Amino acid sequence: MKTTRLSLVVGALLILVFLALLFCFQVRTTEVAVVTTFGRYSRDEQAGLHFRLPVPIQTVYKFDKRLQNFERKFEQTTTRDAQNLLITVFVGWRISDPRKFLEIFNGNTLKAEEALENLVRNAKNAVIGRYNFGDLISADSDQVKFTQIEDDMLKEVQAAARGTYGLEVDLVGIKQLGLPESTTTKVFERMRAERDRLVKQYQGEGAARSLEIRSEADRRRDEMLARADAEALRIKGDALARASQELAVLEQNPDLAVFILQLNALRDALRDRSTLILDQRTTPFNLLTGDKVQTVPSLSTRNP
Repeated sequence: MKTTRLSLVVGALLILVFLALLFCFQVRTTEVAVVTTFGRYSRDEQAGLHFRLPVPIQTVYKFDKRLQNFERKFEQTTTRDAQNLLITVFVGWRISDPRKFLEIFNGNTLKAEEALENLVRNAKNAVIGRYNFGDLISADSDQVKFTQIEDDMLKEVQAAARGTYGLEVDLVGIKQLGLPESTTTKVFERMRAERDRLVKQYQGEGAARSLEIRSEADRRRDEMLARADAEALRIKGDALARASQELAVLEQNPDLAVFILQLNALRDALRDRSTLILDQRTTPFNLLTGDKVQTVPSLSTRNP
């Protein structure tokens, strides 16, 4: 009897599980589901547990609603100033309208990315065609307009993707830039010409600066020489005036003047306790022997 009851309970549970699998389905938080009835759209379902009619009456399609991305290969495009450029663009997108995604792409992500690729190509060519080459590649970072260009491409892609395919494009960015071989040669030639121009400019500025420094140095040298000459003349004039005054004093008593001069000379010679071997009659050492002061002719008469 107990075995029969247990079998009935197990059977009932199995039936409940079977019915749950048949009439219920679960949608994860990262998914969105579309329910169709006999192949026609019925409703969308978000995350949670939901009821449905068994297959083939109703069919449930689940799609990943998280942000997805893809990159395009290098493609050549032309700027407004007719410069060829290779560019790689990446796109971040998600499903915004599950019904359109199912009806247009049959839930195939690769087909959706192919459709987006065409939109991105058209938007990229249109936007790049409105900017100059220097807005993308420049030695001056302030002239590069990457952010503005990416925003313009995003606006053009967003409107078409949302309205036509039910896809929400969250970001469009430039991943890599390249130059065709012909353009690379032209760019190198332009860089070489620019470098030569800068070399000549710096050389000219250096020569002008050198001339300016040299002129300033010559001017300062002339000023210093003029001041030195003036000072020399002043010193020489003072010396002559003083010499004239002293000569006038010496002429009043020439013998006393000679004696004082000899004493000064003798004092200077013996100041450092030097040992001198000289003739005692040599002036002024003759003073040590008590000789009289040697008179000299009048100083005024010695001058030519």
